[in-house]
Amino acid sequence: MKDRIYLGFVVLAALIIFVSSCREDNYFEGQDVSVRTSLDTLTFDTVFTEIGTTTKFIKLYNDQDGTIIIDDIRLENSTNYFRLNIDGHLSNDFQGLEIPARDSVYIFVEATIDPEQPLEASPYIIEDFLHITTGGNEKSVLLEAWGQNAVYFTGHEGPSGINILSCNLGEFPFDDPRPYVIYGTLLIDSCTLVLPPGTEVYIHGGVAFNQLGVYTGGLLFFTETANLQSRGTADEPVTIFSDRLEEDFEFTRGQYSGIVIGPLSQGNILEHTTISQSAVGIRVDSLASASLYNCEFSHTAGTGILGRQANIYAENCLLHNNGLSGIQMALGGNYEFNNCSIINYDNQDEAISLSNFQCVDQLCLEPPLLADLKATFRNCLILGNDSDEILLSDWSRDTEDDFDFRFENCFVQVNELLEEDAWPTFFNNCENCLNNPPKDTLFIDMENNDFHLDTLSAPIDAGKNLPFFSIDKDGIVRDDGQYDVGCYEFKL
Repeated sequence: MKDRIYLGFVVLAALIIFVSSCREDNYFEGQDVSVRTSLDTLTFDTVFTEIGTTTKFIKLYNDQDGTIIIDDIRLENSTNYFRLNIDGHLSNDFQGLEIPARDSVYIFVEATIDPEQPLEASPYIIEDFLHITTGGNEKSVLLEAWGQNAVYFTGHEGPSGINILSCNLGEFPFDDPRPYVIYGTLLIDSCTLVLPPGTEVYIHGGVAFNQLGVYTGGLLFFTETANLQSRGTADEPVTIFSDRLEEDFEFTRGQYSGIVIGPLSQGNILEHTTISQSAVGIRVDSLASASLYNCEFSHTAGTGILGRQANIYAENCLLHNNGLSGIQMALGGNYEFNNCSIINYDNQDEAISLSNFQCVDQLCLEPPLLADLKATFRNCLILGNDSDEILLSDWSRDTEDDFDFRFENCFVQVNELLEEDAWPTFFNNCENCLNNPPKDTLFIDMENNDFHLDTLSAPIDAGKNLPFFSIDKDGIVRDDGQYDVGCYEFKL
């Protein structure tokens, strides 16, 4: 009996040795090992109206002539939105997966979304990254899903994606009662985009890439044959914010790119529209035109209103908490601002910057681009941290025709601007202006962004009567013959 048991062990050992000698030991290792994925972005494009689950997959390919070992496959965030099945293993973090030569494996990704959860628990855009590490090389796949019941415009390539909206030169209204969410770039072409009263637009930004480099994603862009009609009211304003609505992101700047009115676009009108948390509030470019009524541009990483050789009219607009200038006019253009408040206490740039040129090289050694500038400000508050809140940049300084500016009944802050080598005659172009007004009684609560005039505020009754409009940003009728300076009329 013992002899037979011993003989069995000998046979089993021989079999093990034989099988081991036949197994392929040709493993690829080191920095040259890589894995190919079937896609770079996995999109769950179903908009759920109730709790729902859907499953998609990614394939991992081994293009080598030998077996490779995946060191680690994991989700970047430990949320419950996405779950993985990695070649039959239910795990969101798995190590040591083997893929034979010229073979592939599946990773199934399940997404469970509850759109009825509050935004902090189920935001509009849900993102995660699947990281795959092999031989020290990491490959990442973006996972994206829509969390709330909204109307989505997506490029399906993350923040770099482009979605084109065209309506054959007609109108496209955002008239659905649900919010609108822009993911990536929405390019409007041959179309008038209409935002009715009360429209809520949320834009998802983030880091984006294209052939020009890295930039902040999330953009509304209007071509030459397109324009924007934003028709908010005092009671139902149009709001354009970041899609990150958690309290921690309320005042975070630069979360998305902003709005660009492209070259030659005409007829853009924004009424009672608030744009916040972007890189630039609105940029009007190269002979394009825009009219802004009762609008607010706040918490931008850069400029609130940027005009480049543009035509801009604005009244009763409020600009505050901008990372750079509240208003910047570059390379000339035609501009008119009436009863606007440009409050620039949040940075070291000037509240208003005007120039009639643009450099073509970094040091401005080459002849710049030049264009005539004409700018008029009436009844405007132009205030900020610094002693100079107005920057005037005239390339030639030999004629007034190409750099024509005028301020009337404005509250300004200028100091070094008045020096002999700058603009000592500035107040010849600033009629009935008050320089360096007292700040402690100007506003009701500037710390909490309430820029209504306080009881003893100097701008009260200091404005010029402008008969072509008689209401303020809140819809309050201005006192005839006693207009206040700024976008708000004081009322007890």
